[in-house]
Amino acid sequence: MQDLLNIFVKSIFIDNMIFAYFLGMCSYLAVSKKVSTALGLGAAVIFVLTITVPANYLLQNYVLSEGALTWISPEFAEVDLSFLSFILFIAVIASMVQLVEMTVEKYAPALYGALGIFLPLIAVNCAILGGSLFMQERNYASISEATVFGLGSGIGWLLAIVAIAAIREKIQYSNVPAPLKGLGITFIITGLMGIAFMSFLGIKL
Repeated sequence: MQDLLNIFVKSIFIDNMIFAYFLGMCSYLAVSKKVSTALGLGAAVIFVLTITVPANYLLQNYVLSEGALTWISPEFAEVDLSFLSFILFIAVIASMVQLVEMTVEKYAPALYGALGIFLPLIAVNCAILGGSLFMQERNYASISEATVFGLGSGIGWLLAIVAIAAIREKIQYSNVPAPLKGLGITFIITGLMGIAFMSFLGIKL
């Protein structure tokens, strides 16, 4: 239980997808003009990460890695399909994003219209693929660890995009120099928030 809590806290604050690795910046910058749309996209990212990371964990450990197919027959002990990781991980992600897109379009058409093209683009959001690749690299011991990592990474991404959206709503009423208006000041604030999140590196879990 302690290990799961450590993974959860670390994935939100220490290994934050935005502020530690700057993954998913395209959606982060484009959909962070309003808190409402940022919340919607953040919730979609949480759902996709929480589903795809454990799904890809099972795919990695029971299909792709060397010897993973021994549950079918001992004859497959030397089969290594890890070269297919990228393709199959992206296929799983694209399937889940399609499910999210259809659900949001049916039950929240206003949010679907506000998010526009950036909802289907979650499929190529590097933060989503990064979650699965980090899972693969860190070689988590169980599917529960992979699931907690996916959930924590999604919450960390939500925290980042909602925070910047709230700040961007406020600075609309500030006297920002003309050359820095829009993305300029957003990049500066993101850098400062990244530096602030570096303070969590000192946490010993």
